Amino acid sequence: MNRTYELMFIVRPDMTEEDQDKLISTLETAVTSSGGQVKSMEKMGKRRLAYAVRRFHDGMYMLLTFEGSGGLVHELERRLRVSEPVIKFLSVRIDEEQKRLAKVKAIRDSKRKAPVTATVTQEAAGEAPAVTA
Repeated sequence: MNRTYELMFIVRPDMTEEDQDKLISTLETAVTSSGGQVKSMEKMGKRRLAYAVRRFHDGMYMLLTFEGSGGLVHELERRLRVSEPVIKFLSVRIDEEQKRLAKVKAIRDSKRKAPVTATVTQEAAGEAPAVTA
């Protein structure tokens, strides 16, 4: 069963752009070879860490969003764990959160459309809109 995951990882701040691209391509290859699908890959840039990790105070943040199985997540975490330039990583399942947010948005949209349409029809008919308290 394919689910949607976000994998945030932080690499050393002195890592070159070429090495970053190589690491990203190996992770994307691992996702596609395991039957998953890469949705997006975002380089978030260099940021200050909240606390020193392996004597680093800064890090390059990367965010990989993909669809796949739990075994794929386990494999990616294994690769990141043995990769020397990776300082920290965290993977999170986000498909349930996306469903919940879509449901909340649909409810909000339906509540917004109902009063607006009533006001518009009253104004079109030449009536004053009703004031609700």
